[in-house]
Amino acid sequence: MIARTTFHSEEATNRRQSVLLAVIVLIVLAALGFAIGYGVSGSLDTAYVVVLGAVFLSLLLTAGSYFGGDSLVLSTSHAHEVTAQQAPQLFDVVQEMAIAGNVPMPRVYIIDDTAPNAFATGRDPKHASVAITSGLLQKLDREELQGVIGHEMSHVRNYDIRFTLLVAVLVGSIALLADFFIRFTFFGGGPRRGGNRDGGAGVLQLILFVVAIVLAILAPIFARLVQLAVSRQREYLADASSVELTRNPAGLERALAKIASDQEVLEAANRATQHLYIVNPIKKVEARAHGLFSTHPPIVDRINRLRELTGDPPLDPGAIRQLRGLD
Repeated sequence: MIARTTFHSEEATNRRQSVLLAVIVLIVLAALGFAIGYGVSGSLDTAYVVVLGAVFLSLLLTAGSYFGGDSLVLSTSHAHEVTAQQAPQLFDVVQEMAIAGNVPMPRVYIIDDTAPNAFATGRDPKHASVAITSGLLQKLDREELQGVIGHEMSHVRNYDIRFTLLVAVLVGSIALLADFFIRFTFFGGGPRRGGNRDGGAGVLQLILFVVAIVLAILAPIFARLVQLAVSRQREYLADASSVELTRNPAGLERALAKIASDQEVLEAANRATQHLYIVNPIKKVEARAHGLFSTHPPIVDRINRLRELTGDPPLDPGAIRQLRGLD
């Protein structure tokens, strides 16, 4: 007997895991700021100031990305806005999914590229956009298109577009703070002891300075790994939510298999935007894919989770061999 899950349980699990991962990144940022502040100055007051400064930097970066990030993503992806007259079927499907998700109709963009893929961006459901490649419209049938648009509208409805932005900014802040401290240390910066400090406090300061160096090296890598884990959890969540909107897991299942197995290269995608797409647009066979961490869950795993929602058996070994290694 195959265990069957529901999209409600999938959504709840992935939301909890995503929030936990975001909290971990925030803790890493605060710990790095505290270790740097106390390790350099030996003062708790300075340590707290550095922590607050790191948080303030994150807020500034967030504000810039919040108001201009979507325009930059759409521009670098060479997406152009279309009307209902230019793409009637696409508009119909987007409108259906917007009504099903009880969110405002987003702006619709098309990327002129034969590789099938899609992404959503924006800061909230009232300021959201979905971008679909021309290849997606050509190669998917209506049910598969509904699955993809349901997935992207779920990103909008679940505030993934804002949540992943926040995590990305926190990760960027950690990288900036770590880089600044490493440069400071490299050019002769070190612990500064006050005249009235006792031996115990001096030892603690030295220990935290060493901890700060270790964190400055490892924290950006760890934070990046957590960011990728957040991205993967939000993809699982959007898959489950798409099933809730379409009531048809088979459409999304077929769409994921088609997009992943398509050999076309999406030229407009890059390392900064690859996590936005429904399927990683950078193929493993491409030179630009070398050294990349995984931004998406394995296609086989995503499809098997969808099959669990309907109680269907997992993919057979032949199908797994065809799909494995594509994402």
